[in-house]
Amino acid sequence: MPRADQSCEGGSSADESPQAGGDLRIGGFRFWFVGQRWEWSDEVARMHGYEPGTVTPTTELLLSHKHPDDRRHVQELLDRALHSGGAFSSRHRLLDTRHREHSVLVLGDRMFDDSGAVVGTEGYYVDLTDTLDQTRRDVLNTSLPDLFAARAAIEQAKGALMLVYRIDETQAFELLQWRSQQTNTKLRALAGRIVAEFHKVEVRGDDLRRQFDHLLLTAHQRVE
Repeated sequence: MPRADQSCEGGSSADESPQAGGDLRIGGFRFWFVGQRWEWSDEVARMHGYEPGTVTPTTELLLSHKHPDDRRHVQELLDRALHSGGAFSSRHRLLDTRHREHSVLVLGDRMFDDSGAVVGTEGYYVDLTDTLDQTRRDVLNTSLPDLFAARAAIEQAKGALMLVYRIDETQAFELLQWRSQQTNTKLRALAGRIVAEFHKVEVRGDDLRRQFDHLLLTAHQRVE
């Protein structure tokens, strides 16, 4: 992704769409607090039903796509992020331009400028709407033989993701696989680091998810 101080237009330059494990669709976003300026990757634009480069994302547009029952929740999270200078992170539903419902997970962390000041939040949208069926799960497992050697750590890391993000086992594994591929970190090493540092995450309401977002997005930096 470009540095926080680089200018961007529309949604096409936010990020090269990360490659996700399995069937998960994942795209990047950035949100600058000053001016409430958004930047979407091509994949996030498509999640909302737009062709890349055809729309300039705004807070108003973003909220208009939230499921009516989730819109207030997302607005409160955005207001809190703007007030505290923290990250925007959520599990909610959105409706695309064809009114199709998507279940999405937003993983966010603080965004810094070159001087180290917090200028916004950046992270990923994960579309959880489609998941692998049992047959494809079996094929995936047999194609990753090293999974079994590291089963304990991976299972524990999956359990942590399932608990924090309220997702199923398949989605949790796909998130781990995505971070492994995106950061070029071995799956077992990444899972082990998440498990080793999970005890540092404090359980304090919404802070649990924000702290775990930070752990998930930065654990690869501390793998030895």
